[in-house]
Amino acid sequence: MSVAAYGGRLRSKKRRDRMINILTFVVVIVFTILALFPIWWIFRTSLMTNAEIYKYPPSLLPPNWLFSNYEKTLEIFKFWKYLWNTMVIIVPSCLAGTFTATLCGYAFARLRFRGKNLIWALCVGSMLLPAMVTLIPLYIGWTRGLGINDSYWPLILPYFCGGGAFNIFLIRQFIMSIPRELDQAATIDGAGYFRILFSIIMPAIRPAMIVVALFIFIGLWNDLLQQMIYINSSDKYTIALGLTNFRGQLKSDWSLTMAATCLSFAPGVIFYLIGQRYFVEGITLTGLKN
Repeated sequence: MSVAAYGGRLRSKKRRDRMINILTFVVVIVFTILALFPIWWIFRTSLMTNAEIYKYPPSLLPPNWLFSNYEKTLEIFKFWKYLWNTMVIIVPSCLAGTFTATLCGYAFARLRFRGKNLIWALCVGSMLLPAMVTLIPLYIGWTRGLGINDSYWPLILPYFCGGGAFNIFLIRQFIMSIPRELDQAATIDGAGYFRILFSIIMPAIRPAMIVVALFIFIGLWNDLLQQMIYINSSDKYTIALGLTNFRGQLKSDWSLTMAATCLSFAPGVIFYLIGQRYFVEGITLTGLKN
């Protein structure tokens, strides 16, 4: 093949790759706009009057940016109280769930004990069990068996028992990507299981632990059903319950309802943006072998 022909083929390949990259970028931009448009529509609605909301044709931008709607909303919507109640559930659940999931994942990835394969199969198989199947037995157990009702404990205590099968699976897969030679070297130096876990394993799997904490955070933040079942007192309402109750009170006042909605999902978005780098890194590296 002549040099000119090879150069022409190389230029053609570069041109084709450039076109593919441009088309891919355009597709990503389009899907990003489609994903963010509902959020923008909620925010835009929260800055309008009810008359402007029902105006046809609708406008993409608010005619008057009424940030005063948020002041009115905060006078009625007990946002800070609901946020505190939600954090009372989420903070201990995230800490306990992440720690216990790490312990279980380490045991399944590194330790040898009788019945390990059977227990692991049951753990993974439990992910196939719909949450609705266990909802009523758990409710009966918490309320009639233990006498815990109108309390946060039924929402917190389950995370002290492994943090969930999927979280254990995620941690285990990440730990299995760490070379066993590190454990063996630490064992030769006299380190025990817990020393290896805290000094070697946990620093190496920090992205996976942050991913588990984010999963628990998102799950509890959006868990309206269980919060509605176990929490009855209005002074114990979480963000999800408070927003549902607020929507029922206002009926058709969409501007204040959307303002309360923006206030409700803003903390979750902030927490996710803080940990998104570790989230992407943890998901990308999970299951890869060094």
